[in-house]
Amino acid sequence: MAAACPRPAASPSGTLRVLIVDDSAVTRCVIARIVDAIPQYEVIAAVGSIAQAEAALGKGAADLILLDINLPGRDGLSGLPALFAVAPDARVIVLSGSCAAGSPTALHALSLGAAATLAKPESSPLAGGFAARLTALVGEVMAASPHSIAATMAAAGGSPFDVIAIGASTGGIHAIAPLLRALPDDLDVPILITQHLPASFTDYFAQQLAALARRPVDVAADSLRIQRGRMILAPGDAHIRVVPTIEGAATRLDRTPAVSGCMPSVDPMFESVAEVFGARALAVVLSGMGRDGCRGAERIRATGGVVAVQDQGSSVVWGMPGAIAVSGLASTIGTPEELGAFIARRKRSA
Repeated sequence: MAAACPRPAASPSGTLRVLIVDDSAVTRCVIARIVDAIPQYEVIAAVGSIAQAEAALGKGAADLILLDINLPGRDGLSGLPALFAVAPDARVIVLSGSCAAGSPTALHALSLGAAATLAKPESSPLAGGFAARLTALVGEVMAASPHSIAATMAAAGGSPFDVIAIGASTGGIHAIAPLLRALPDDLDVPILITQHLPASFTDYFAQQLAALARRPVDVAADSLRIQRGRMILAPGDAHIRVVPTIEGAATRLDRTPAVSGCMPSVDPMFESVAEVFGARALAVVLSGMGRDGCRGAERIRATGGVVAVQDQGSSVVWGMPGAIAVSGLASTIGTPEELGAFIARRKRSA
């Protein structure tokens, strides 16, 4: 049921349509007023459950969904896939008191495809500058919409590869999800991931990756074999280095301070991947602050490997991928979905 509060008349055509899903009528009313105050945005409905949200989407498309978690019946996270099924092109911002940055709930929401999360104040929907923060976040999320992203560059070569190494930081969790979903089930190339993340969230993130990638995920350890069909995630307190073995390759943990200052750092992973796999390596750099991964990308290219980076339009922060693109080291630039499709086209032969 729509929030029982008066709102301005619908904006002219060309506006961005917003659906609000929250169990509190008061909160729905407050959020509707915040959205209506943003130029060129229109609230098409404000409802209190996933079932009502599905019904509202069946009557009209939405460009943005503002979703609460604590809902009657199906909670927001459980109902998120159903909303994407009805509105696959909509962007979703999850609003919840349990969505503090870096929290397990926020990570779960992002791994399910939410564009962003924002913690709601417990005392009042308008406390703590919530209106200003929500307004700014809506602008950022919609500006990064995949519909406004540049096309990919022509990729060099077309040969398959033996390993995929992915590096990411701020905004990377959201980017990794659509990339992994775009990979075919029969892709058995081993995947290494270094995501800047606190050590306390490593195990939880590994579980989310396993669900997204539809393959086993291991947290890197000394002498862990790199195997086809599996994924390896860097722990929060060590870099991944790849070393050759009699049977192929394995990981080694390295806690030496990196030039980037990051722990874990993408550079050691890329540099060692270049040494072991050479031209059979594919490096992918997703959204992130700083230049971590640029030195390693240079080594990947020097040994004949391929470097793919996320484009500026879809990146929350175009620091890491941007540094590589500006340096002329990127073979391919695109959205996470486009990078996933690029990998699928060049998958390793059986």
